[in-house]
Amino acid sequence: MLLVDVDGPLNPNATKPYRRPEGYETHRLMTPRWEAAERRRLREWGLPHKAPKPLRVWLNPAHGPALAALPFDLVWATTWEEEANTFLSPVLGLPTLPVITWPDPRPQPGGGVFWKTPAIVEWAQGRPFAWVDDLITDADRDWVRAHHAGPALLHRVDPKTGLTAEDFALLSDWARLVV
Repeated sequence: MLLVDVDGPLNPNATKPYRRPEGYETHRLMTPRWEAAERRRLREWGLPHKAPKPLRVWLNPAHGPALAALPFDLVWATTWEEEANTFLSPVLGLPTLPVITWPDPRPQPGGGVFWKTPAIVEWAQGRPFAWVDDLITDADRDWVRAHHAGPALLHRVDPKTGLTAEDFALLSDWARLVV
């Protein structure tokens, strides 16, 4: 399985806001979760009648076919949850994918471990997986080694560039080694 985060790997959201990376297209999306968060912010700022702005997302249309070509079952591992299927899968040309639903409230595992890590290990249930996210650290790799019986690749993607050809090659090579 390849567990795919959105913001960072697919949407290089840490790059300069006025410099869309080469190969990416701009999409303005108003997901229900984004709209609710924006309306909440506008109320807090004393602007309850102002219309919320859509979320700017940069997506590379080549990433959908490149992900689909990898020897993995794809799974959304993103805070977008089911909205990734509704709003992103069609843009990327991906089918509806399984979604990891996150616990609420978010766990705080401590020790520098990302809050997603324990939920991912629990979801994987010992099955081999690769995970791409921009917030993965060595603490997460250590935690997975200690708590997950199967093979796992935790690959940090630079949120300034998003997934690159090198990332796809690494994922493909790892999948061939695990099979």
